[in-house]
Amino acid sequence: MPQDPPVKIGVVKEIKTHEYRVALTPAGVRELKKDGHDVLFQATCGEGSGLSDEAYLEAGAESRPDAAAVFAEADMIVKVKEPLEPEWAMMRKGQILFTYLHLAADRHLTESVLKTGSQCFSYETLEVKGELPLLDPMSEVAGRLAIQAGAKYLEKPAQGTGILLGGVPGVRPAKVTVIGGGTVGTNAARMAAGLGAEVTILDISLERLRYLDEILPKNCKTLFSTDLSLEEELVDTDLLVGAVLVPGAAAPKLVSRADLKLMKPGSVIVDVAIDQGGCVETARPTTHEDPTYVVDDVVHYCVANMPGAVPRTSTHALTNATLPWMRLLAKKGYRDAILDSRPMSLAANCIDGHLTYAAVAEAFDMSWTPARDLVAY
Repeated sequence: MPQDPPVKIGVVKEIKTHEYRVALTPAGVRELKKDGHDVLFQATCGEGSGLSDEAYLEAGAESRPDAAAVFAEADMIVKVKEPLEPEWAMMRKGQILFTYLHLAADRHLTESVLKTGSQCFSYETLEVKGELPLLDPMSEVAGRLAIQAGAKYLEKPAQGTGILLGGVPGVRPAKVTVIGGGTVGTNAARMAAGLGAEVTILDISLERLRYLDEILPKNCKTLFSTDLSLEEELVDTDLLVGAVLVPGAAAPKLVSRADLKLMKPGSVIVDVAIDQGGCVETARPTTHEDPTYVVDDVVHYCVANMPGAVPRTSTHALTNATLPWMRLLAKKGYRDAILDSRPMSLAANCIDGHLTYAAVAEAFDMSWTPARDLVAY
């Protein structure tokens, strides 16, 4: 019985500002090679994560000089971040793209990706029994980084209030408020509490709040989230972490510009939901190069690729989660992966030039078709 030809899987260097992660490690290359596939990598794509070209070559991958060469030859491209404008022209009809897409935050990106005709699968909408396994590792990193960043920008030279997150004996610690009790919020609350801050975490699920009350330290209290309860917390908040997620959809705006007037001058907002548009009205995407800005005396940190700051941790954590799904997608192809795997059908965002994810369509009032309906034999 003839075997299927090997799939050529391409790994390119990320071009988002100060994005040092890479979508596949040499260990991942070995697993894909074991499955019979070919792996092409853009030279130096792993350097930011401490992964040398030699390591990729030893694992069996083939080097290409630039992204254009990888895109031109590969059947399937794996990335970390959404494709940026220089990459749109390299994408082609029928080619598979597997990455974080975050389409609901950017209509222009959505329309441009659709025009390429590529089969685009998104890490953040792949769902297994109500969980988001490809979002979780980066959410864990981002939640912890949110507190590190917040602590830094609370310092007076960074325009913060000048309060030490954990305080010292005889001096009160900072007050940290976390909106959202998911993976990001839980990790942020645990990190802040571990540093000695006074922490409040808000959520709209009583079941989740009961769970958090059991697992979080005693200096972390839970609170049911309403407009009033959030407003009352903002009055004495030093660091606000926005950790709200609606899978694949634009984040709801829970903090208005008017609410900033309730906050102390020099307080800090870290909006981790910025990839999906942010949960703070005044939030706009920033970069590691220029991470903050001030609105109404409140410091905003809204870096859209926070885990990119710690790529040696993030790259390995991401590949651990994504590799099994890369292998499935490469083995089955986009059509059978959608038909045979419900998680992969939910990961499909753009197929054959059609939008296939409801929450993205709702964000922009666009039409959509379920992926399985599009590819049914």
